[in-house]
Amino acid sequence: MSTVWEQRWHPLREEWILFTSHRDGRPWIGHTHAPEEKRPPSHDPACALCAGVKRLSGVVNPHYTGAWCFTNDLPCFGGDANVQGDDFYRVRPALGTAEVVCYHPDHAKTFVDLTEAEALGVVELWTERYRVLGARPEIDHVLIFENKGALVGTSNPHPHCQIYAGNMIYGTIAREAEAARRHFAQTGRYLGQDILAREAAGPRIIAQNESFLACVPWFARYAYEVYILPKRQVASLAGLTAAERGALARMIREVATRYDNLWQMPLPYVMAIHQAPTNAEDQSAYPFHFEFHPPLRKPDTLKYLAGPEIGGGSMTNESNPDLKAAELRAVPSVHYRKSPS
Repeated sequence: MSTVWEQRWHPLREEWILFTSHRDGRPWIGHTHAPEEKRPPSHDPACALCAGVKRLSGVVNPHYTGAWCFTNDLPCFGGDANVQGDDFYRVRPALGTAEVVCYHPDHAKTFVDLTEAEALGVVELWTERYRVLGARPEIDHVLIFENKGALVGTSNPHPHCQIYAGNMIYGTIAREAEAARRHFAQTGRYLGQDILAREAAGPRIIAQNESFLACVPWFARYAYEVYILPKRQVASLAGLTAAERGALARMIREVATRYDNLWQMPLPYVMAIHQAPTNAEDQSAYPFHFEFHPPLRKPDTLKYLAGPEIGGGSMTNESNPDLKAAELRAVPSVHYRKSPS
């Protein structure tokens, strides 16, 4: 294997990523873990997200049949707070709310198990919550994310995601918004569409449909990182047509399916919807997209964030995005549990 020491510029985060793909197959005698395969029951009376269960707040969940959301019983944003600081140690209230979105009442399902209509129902609910929450005057950003699997810290296997909506624009989103504005001012082009053009012409596509393209981007920070990119400029879920929302639901399900099929196991990941802040600024150039960050580089081996990442603050990717995309592209688009034996 040839040795290549290379840094690649991440145009959205505006930072350098160190690539050392020759280290992908290095000997590993550190910690490993057994892949997860045991499926939970379809209903768990101890699960706060299952239908008919009483939550910590004392509220009993309805017997919902599709996508359903509620206000988090322990939200990270709230109402007015009495905070004090100074010009150096500054402080401000964390205004807003947090919600939980349940994809399905079946405790054992994941996104790959949803029907096309059920997957669309989730996307429609995300869109509705982005619009409603983003219209509130105290909310400047609506972050929708899913932590799937114990390895990324999820506390509950029930199929769900969370929404953090508050007066704080998360750092990555703020950088992306500024990068997109600067790129448009300098070139007259949309940053997200320039990335799409590069990826559409390259070897890193894993799937696409009429409205979206999924790829392992050239500047990926994790081995099996996947972006879902819209094929036209759009700043948020609210800018999608009904047909595009349907295409997005199918693409999310296909990405999740290819992940599971890679090693025939439920692949953990963090999924985040990157969409325009909802403050008063012009966000028309914002590059709406989905990001999936799986922590595994092998079925039993994590990509650990250690000295360079935590101590130095910059990511190292020990893989070749072209090759990782080829692995995901080569697996079937039908989930292995549904494939004929």
